[in-house]
Amino acid sequence: MSVYVWVLSFLCVGLAGYALYYTFKVTGQAKSGKENGFDADVPESVKAHPYLLNPVFVAIAVATVLITAFIVYQIILFYG
Repeated sequence: MSVYVWVLSFLCVGLAGYALYYTFKVTGQAKSGKENGFDADVPESVKAHPYLLNPVFVAIAVATVLITAFIVYQIILFYG
């Protein structure tokens, strides 16, 4: 495999990992809406699946899958 493919792979995985870490860090620091009085009750479906219904996590997961698929496609195209 080319050096550029390895570098791109590590950059993509590193960026996705950093984005996930930062998202967990920010969501952990956020104050509850009940404390500041600006939030309503959270629906039961969101309480049951807090990460699955979070659009930030979904976007990170989709982007990671698409980037990984593109890298694998390029590897197959180059070596196939």
